[in-house]
Amino acid sequence: MIRHDEMDDRGSTVRVLATILAVVAGGFAIAVFLPSAPTARALLGLRDPGGVTTYGVPAVTAIGYVAVALAVGSALFAAFFVPPQSDGLLDIGGYRAMRWAGRFFAAWVMCSVTMTVLSVSNLVGKSVWQLLSSGDFFTAYSTVSDAHTWTVTGVLALIAMVFARVGMHWGYVFGALLFGVLSLLPLALAGHSAAGGNHDLAANSLILHIIAAVIWFGGLFAVVTYALASGRWRALAVRRFSRVAFWLILVVGVSGVINAAVRVSLADLFTSTYGWIVVAKVGALGVLGALGAVHRRRTIASLDEAPDPPRSLFVRFGLVELLVFAITYGIAVALSQTPPPAGRVRPDISPMEEKLGYRLDGPPTVARLAFDWRFDLIFGTAAIVLCAVYLRGVWRLRQRGDAWPPGRTVAWVLGCAALLVATSSGLGRYAPAMFSVHMGNHMILSMLAPVLLALGGPITLALRALPVAGRDNPPGPREWVQYAVTSPVARVLGNPAVAVVMFVGSFYVLYLGGVFDLVAQYHGAHLFMNFHFLLSGYLFYWTTIGVDHAPYRLKPLGKLSIVWGTLPLHAFFGVVLMMTSTIIAGEYYRGLMLPWNADLASDQRVGGGIAWAAGEIPLVLVMVALLFQWSREDDKEARRYDRNAERDDDAELREYNEMLATLGKHKR
Repeated sequence: MIRHDEMDDRGSTVRVLATILAVVAGGFAIAVFLPSAPTARALLGLRDPGGVTTYGVPAVTAIGYVAVALAVGSALFAAFFVPPQSDGLLDIGGYRAMRWAGRFFAAWVMCSVTMTVLSVSNLVGKSVWQLLSSGDFFTAYSTVSDAHTWTVTGVLALIAMVFARVGMHWGYVFGALLFGVLSLLPLALAGHSAAGGNHDLAANSLILHIIAAVIWFGGLFAVVTYALASGRWRALAVRRFSRVAFWLILVVGVSGVINAAVRVSLADLFTSTYGWIVVAKVGALGVLGALGAVHRRRTIASLDEAPDPPRSLFVRFGLVELLVFAITYGIAVALSQTPPPAGRVRPDISPMEEKLGYRLDGPPTVARLAFDWRFDLIFGTAAIVLCAVYLRGVWRLRQRGDAWPPGRTVAWVLGCAALLVATSSGLGRYAPAMFSVHMGNHMILSMLAPVLLALGGPITLALRALPVAGRDNPPGPREWVQYAVTSPVARVLGNPAVAVVMFVGSFYVLYLGGVFDLVAQYHGAHLFMNFHFLLSGYLFYWTTIGVDHAPYRLKPLGKLSIVWGTLPLHAFFGVVLMMTSTIIAGEYYRGLMLPWNADLASDQRVGGGIAWAAGEIPLVLVMVALLFQWSREDDKEARRYDRNAERDDDAELREYNEMLATLGKHKR
């Protein structure tokens, strides 16, 4: 039992450390940005809004990033680094982490609200007091996109805070974690990465960079404070964080290099303010990587020698690393507020490049669709990682002497290849520019790749390849996977009715309901659409032909009826799309000014034809899979009957014959 005075002491330690990190990050953001502030304001043509806004924008942004990092890290700690109790409730370490996550999310909400006001003040060129006292704030708010971004961020942070504050069960942690990560996306998709040449690479790399850095910083904070409080599972927490930290360092480094390469050239790296800030950030990240290497070589290695690690050594290194992280955050915020070198911002950029982020050299020929690749950092990386993790699981089974059906491996690899081709080949390159190619991309992501992935049986492979934690041991990855597929969320999403509505209904809502017209111009919307296509398709085929155990077990005849029942709805959508005279997202496509795509109505009819005909190939795969599964189920039933007959000397058959004989006597 932990006394209240111990809880207060630990709480004060966390509070003091978090305050120091926030002050350091905010101070460095101001110190690094101020020398370039007048130049940046002159380049953007902005008036001076006063000292409160000038100093407040970098400081509050840096403090907010520290707050969300500590919040996400605390939620991650409660979810994976320490085990819950046997009844699913959080233990004392996880409970304290979630209470602090709620407080940090509240700070993130307050920073978002503050930044909403400061963003308007900064863009309008009036002080905060002038805006609020004159009543001009709400008029100006509608014209400032940064203010809208911070508003969305605040709403997502508020939802994450509610999850963190109300839940004591382990499952609620994932709600806080999900919305905490989602609150980072609006900011990653805004700013320097939102427009201009290569903005797709810039935005995707910034998403990976921010999320990985937040998890790295926040996870380290949670583990250090837990070790400082002599938590029961500190050795386990340190081990688990060390495994994650290596990959986070890799993602932060690679994504940071890609993002910097898009914004600054080697020639400008040491001759511009933006370049010098990039160099300072790279240096800080290098120090963090070196400290992480020392952690792995000294403090983590000591865990193998003693079950109770030397707390002081780990904490000392951890505190230094946290301070360097806070400095890095301050530098990164200053970098986001500084305009890139003028040489990297082309004044003659075409409307096509402005909206897409890259050039298209001509119409989509077969050669261009097949060989004109542009790697998608989000989905292309996901396809490669998913394939590698699956093959490692198969290799682990083979090393153990267990068999795994080769057909499942082939299906999964082909599914990952379909995801890679749909998002990184010429199909992915031309999809944002032409409705017909977009529809072909949609069909691959929602109807071909999910079929193959569902036939791969990844959940079954994970449950067989991952080791069992064992009685009285803390749950591990296998137990996490098992909980995920049996959770209430999985039961809702795995419901056949929900899966059908998500799979088929999204066609009508997105294209015929006007949603695509509103979001087609945004890069983030295309990322979300691709994710939704993939998820909705996987859920549908998981319930109908999936190898893995689904929450609702259906007979082959029921699965076949669901598949056949959705075909008319899918075909009807394609026919309506070919017959409609309204151009979907016409303003967006006309704004691209593609000379070889002037007839948007014809291109839309081609897209409708693709939607109408694309169901044939997946249907063949589905029918073959269902027939094969039906045959296997009959074989299993026959083998079960034979085993029972051998065990009880065919008692069931004798009882059946006796029943027929009795009925015959009564009839006579």
